[in-house]
Amino acid sequence: MKRAGGKGFYLGLAGLAVGAAVMPLVVTNPYYVNVLNVLALNALVVIGLNLLIGYAGQISLGHAAFYGLGAYISGILTGSYGWEPWLTLVFAAVVVALIALVIGIPTLRLHGNYLVMATLGFNLIVNILTNQMDDLTGGPSGYSGIPSLSIAGVAIDTDLKFYVLVWLLVLVGLWLGRNLVRSRVGRALRALRDSEVAAEAAGVPTRVYKVKVFVLSAVYASVAGSLYAHYYGIITPKTFDIFYSVELVTMCIVGGIGSLWGGLLGAAFLTPLPQALHFFEEYKDLFYGGILMLMLIFLPRGLVSLRLRTPAREETR
Repeated sequence: MKRAGGKGFYLGLAGLAVGAAVMPLVVTNPYYVNVLNVLALNALVVIGLNLLIGYAGQISLGHAAFYGLGAYISGILTGSYGWEPWLTLVFAAVVVALIALVIGIPTLRLHGNYLVMATLGFNLIVNILTNQMDDLTGGPSGYSGIPSLSIAGVAIDTDLKFYVLVWLLVLVGLWLGRNLVRSRVGRALRALRDSEVAAEAAGVPTRVYKVKVFVLSAVYASVAGSLYAHYYGIITPKTFDIFYSVELVTMCIVGGIGSLWGGLLGAAFLTPLPQALHFFEEYKDLFYGGILMLMLIFLPRGLVSLRLRTPAREETR
């Protein structure tokens, strides 16, 4: 595959756009269209998370919290206070970015397991708050009455309409991510991932870049969370718990860490899995764990390595 800066990336993006356009002609069952919509939402979060894990080398188990915050901020402000949904989506992204900045400045000083535990703790705090603040969030029963998004007066109130919107945003998310990893910042992030000490010695402001990419990945999650809230019209704390954070990291690893296309592949592989294994719903986490273990042993570079036979180059993916 050619470098992402050449025709290869744009051919891949065009192929994805064509595939997404053709898919509704093949998949007409509303249930499966819904699965494709959830896949796109997961892909949007994983693209942002892969920028943090795959390119900056910082592991987070807290991105379900950012996803949930985006959903709750959008849902509550539109459902209870009558805010315009698109304005609320942008406002939620800004608020989540500020929260990620406040969280990221101290926690990203940590490394390895300490960073994982810090982000895990943040996820647990958000989950507890959404469960306990019944008057605001609806508690464990959830918050409902969230209006649909609309464009030019046309409500995005069907699976097919939302499908068009969310897959357009996935394409935009991939394009923005590609521009980042091909930029000076992207090269600095890869240097940081390979060796933070060496990156600092080369003059890279590693702490600044770690916080910036952490905030950016949180914004990806927030936008996806807002879309989720307006799509389903109801949100519950269980949707955004620690297990969802684990699923997101698993998607990154299964698809291919340090690959934008890998994140999409991971979401495409694991999102339909609960539907395929619905008879074993209570053992879903065991299946996720088993798949993750097998991937780490037999295919450590993820599904994307099945396509890329040449040595790994993050710029090419």
